[in-house]
Amino acid sequence: MRIWIDLANAPHVRFFEPVERHLRADGHEVLLTARDHRETAVLAREIWPDVVADGGSSPNGTLSKGFMLARRVVHLTRRARAFRPQVALSHNSYAQIVAARVLGVPVVTAMDYEHQPANHLAFRLASRIVVPEAFPEADLARFGATTRRVRRYAGVKEELYMSEPSPPGSERARLGVADDRPCVVLRLPPEGAIYHRVDNSLVEEVVRLARAHRATLVVLARSSEQRSAWRRRSAPDLIVVEPPVDTRSLLLDADLFVGAGGTMTREAAVLGVPTWSIFAGRGAAVDAWLSEQGRLVRIGSAEQLRSLPFPPPEHLGPLDVDRPDGPMAVLLSTLEEVA
Repeated sequence: MRIWIDLANAPHVRFFEPVERHLRADGHEVLLTARDHRETAVLAREIWPDVVADGGSSPNGTLSKGFMLARRVVHLTRRARAFRPQVALSHNSYAQIVAARVLGVPVVTAMDYEHQPANHLAFRLASRIVVPEAFPEADLARFGATTRRVRRYAGVKEELYMSEPSPPGSERARLGVADDRPCVVLRLPPEGAIYHRVDNSLVEEVVRLARAHRATLVVLARSSEQRSAWRRRSAPDLIVVEPPVDTRSLLLDADLFVGAGGTMTREAAVLGVPTWSIFAGRGAAVDAWLSEQGRLVRIGSAEQLRSLPFPPPEHLGPLDVDRPDGPMAVLLSTLEEVA
């Protein structure tokens, strides 16, 4: 089977690494393309040096985003035509989905956030939509995902790759975090994303809370602009990470993870690290599921933030991910079904 995987965002690299490895081990041919956006292509080339990268950073404004999408569709169509894929696979790569349909290639897309407006495009064009069990049925219908095209998996997508072993060594020690100080890892908001159009005042509350408890704050920015802005706040108790970084090792070393986004927040929760979500957008059903499991605290105000115990309770330990109905098994069976 010839499978085309497109990596449209940085988290997709880690998500598809074990999938691609499994497919090649089974004798399938895989074409990898990546969007040259923020850290996506850089991270992809560390694993696949020959990955084909195109596109660029997402501009502001819906119209500009549309032009960028159309340009990438053209590039991807040219790249994929020579490979002649039997199925296209992504985590809602809108450009790939459109390009695949232009070429008449069946599309499998995965998605776990029900408040992403562009689901209207992806779900209507995809041959199969792979979502977690927590994804609301009403939202699938709202986005045009008919029941016969939907496949569900147990748990959350982050389980698929967070069970992978980390290389030896401590990221905490490498970054210079003292052993006698609590380590708080902060993931900054996804500024400019179409699903996140609001400021997040809780970020500054986290900074104040960390300093009040003499904690070292390790900041994971999403762009070079964010990194530069936070480096200008130079302070001995604030470390701005320069990629690449072994985030799994760093999370396991953390006393607390605070996420203003989605993917890395769920990664920490899957690992059993004390996890607070200060995401300012509309909460996802998968986050509610993790909250019900006691792995995630969703925070909506500064008062709630200040009322929580610090340091938080000890690590819970990783989720049990050895299940036949998990994300890997469902993705692979769906590819076989469609190709």
